[in-house]
Amino acid sequence: MSKQPNPTQTTLFCGIDVSATTFIAALQRAGREGFEQRQFANSDGGHKQLIAWLLRHGTTVRVSLEATSVYSLDLALALDAAPNIEVAVLNPKRVHQFAKTLRRSKTDKADAIALAEYSMRMKFVPWQSPSPNALQLKNLSRYIATLRQEHTRLGNRLHAAQATHTTPLCVTRDLKRAMTQTQQRILAMTRSAVALIRQDLELKAKFESLIGIKGIAQTSAIQLLGELAGLDPSMTVRQWVALSGLDPEHRESGTSVHPRSRISRHGNPHLRRALYMPALVGARFDPHLKAFYQQLQARQKTKLQALMAVARKLLHAIFGIFKTATPYDGAKLFPNIQLITS
Repeated sequence: MSKQPNPTQTTLFCGIDVSATTFIAALQRAGREGFEQRQFANSDGGHKQLIAWLLRHGTTVRVSLEATSVYSLDLALALDAAPNIEVAVLNPKRVHQFAKTLRRSKTDKADAIALAEYSMRMKFVPWQSPSPNALQLKNLSRYIATLRQEHTRLGNRLHAAQATHTTPLCVTRDLKRAMTQTQQRILAMTRSAVALIRQDLELKAKFESLIGIKGIAQTSAIQLLGELAGLDPSMTVRQWVALSGLDPEHRESGTSVHPRSRISRHGNPHLRRALYMPALVGARFDPHLKAFYQQLQARQKTKLQALMAVARKLLHAIFGIFKTATPYDGAKLFPNIQLITS
């Protein structure tokens, strides 16, 4: 639940530029122009010092930071839990574009001020922190994805090693042993993710909805739920698509240059990667997605463009079943499409 500021108090604004070990905060001066700046350690102790520094004026403080990496997550959670502090986690691209209009140097101190001024001049949207289970699932799902990438790399190295008789037997044995161990780690982490999902009623319901979609099995469902479960429930489907980086990007120059449209890729690469295999399978085996995919190709879209459009439609479908708590129905997603009978 978002915190409501006291209407009798004057709200101050603070921007924070976060790095791995430290962060710089720029706080609007109470009753004066300009900002007061201070650097803190990016640790539990530093977070407590920041909160005490922000609250010394006895008024509501609105804090803004960028959604850049894991280094800002614990800070955002600490600020969100503190009284009289509201947190906004901002899109780095929008803040960067805003900062360019201020024509300031690119320094940590200038970035902190730009974040504060962004929230002073633009609409302030408080951040809603994800549930602890959603945060844990996100980390688990990304770790599983990393292990799968490692397993693939080991497989490629083994294939290359076996392509020549000059490779010592001990090398191929070690690669095979490493692949087996990595696969065991993947299975162990997958069991942990499933156990976490089953103990949370909301996550369990969404997980079962996901595996009800043709093309989404346990592995993809874990990856997708890890990226989607912690999103702000007030987000729209267009914001989901923009977050995924699957929104089309059109480029034109004058009357003669009209390159093919492509996806923006400005969003979450983990979510985009998690949608790829379900889109690929759905385009082959789900009758509605297959008809949509082939219809796009008939309109001179490339295979990749058509596949990304299928991934975007899948994201629309997931948004709908999460919002309405109803099973997937391709006929509702494509009410006017003609199915392929052959």
